[in-house]
Amino acid sequence: MILILLGLILWAGSHFWKRIAPDSRAAMGDKGKLVVAVASVLAIILMVVGYRSADGAVYWGRTPAMTGINNLLVLFAFYLFAASGKGTRVTKVIRNPQLTAVAVWAVAHLLVNGDTPSFLLFGGMLVWALAEIAVLNRAAGPRGAYHAPPIKSEIIAAVATLVVFAVVAGIHTALGYNPFG
Repeated sequence: MILILLGLILWAGSHFWKRIAPDSRAAMGDKGKLVVAVASVLAIILMVVGYRSADGAVYWGRTPAMTGINNLLVLFAFYLFAASGKGTRVTKVIRNPQLTAVAVWAVAHLLVNGDTPSFLLFGGMLVWALAEIAVLNRAAGPRGAYHAPPIKSEIIAAVATLVVFAVVAGIHTALGYNPFG
């Protein structure tokens, strides 16, 4: 589980870099984005390899009801992520839709994965997302005026959500984790 922990530390550190050491991050300019991107990819690799090789106590498993709730929450998380890119109506209510999407995704996975590696991975991502939201909300001023997006943005976000959900479900199935129970 040390790889999961190292991945979480690298992930959180690279994403908090701009907040923790803004002068250092600003001095890097566009190269800083590359550093964060590379660190993020390495963090994901560490977390995935660590999770797939980790053993731990199991406190609960999947049930048909929790699997259905998990899938609905993941679908909502994917919508939040797509909505942030298209500026849909949900962004009027949710200030940080991508981070909220990570939090929803993490909770969804904790519902169906009641083992210690899952607590570390998904719980760690949940804590990171909530901490990042708190830091960003504290740093941000009042929200600007809201302009309703065209219906086309809503449709694009909905279609993108379904496509991404189908692709991710296929990847989970190929890896031996049937997301539909």
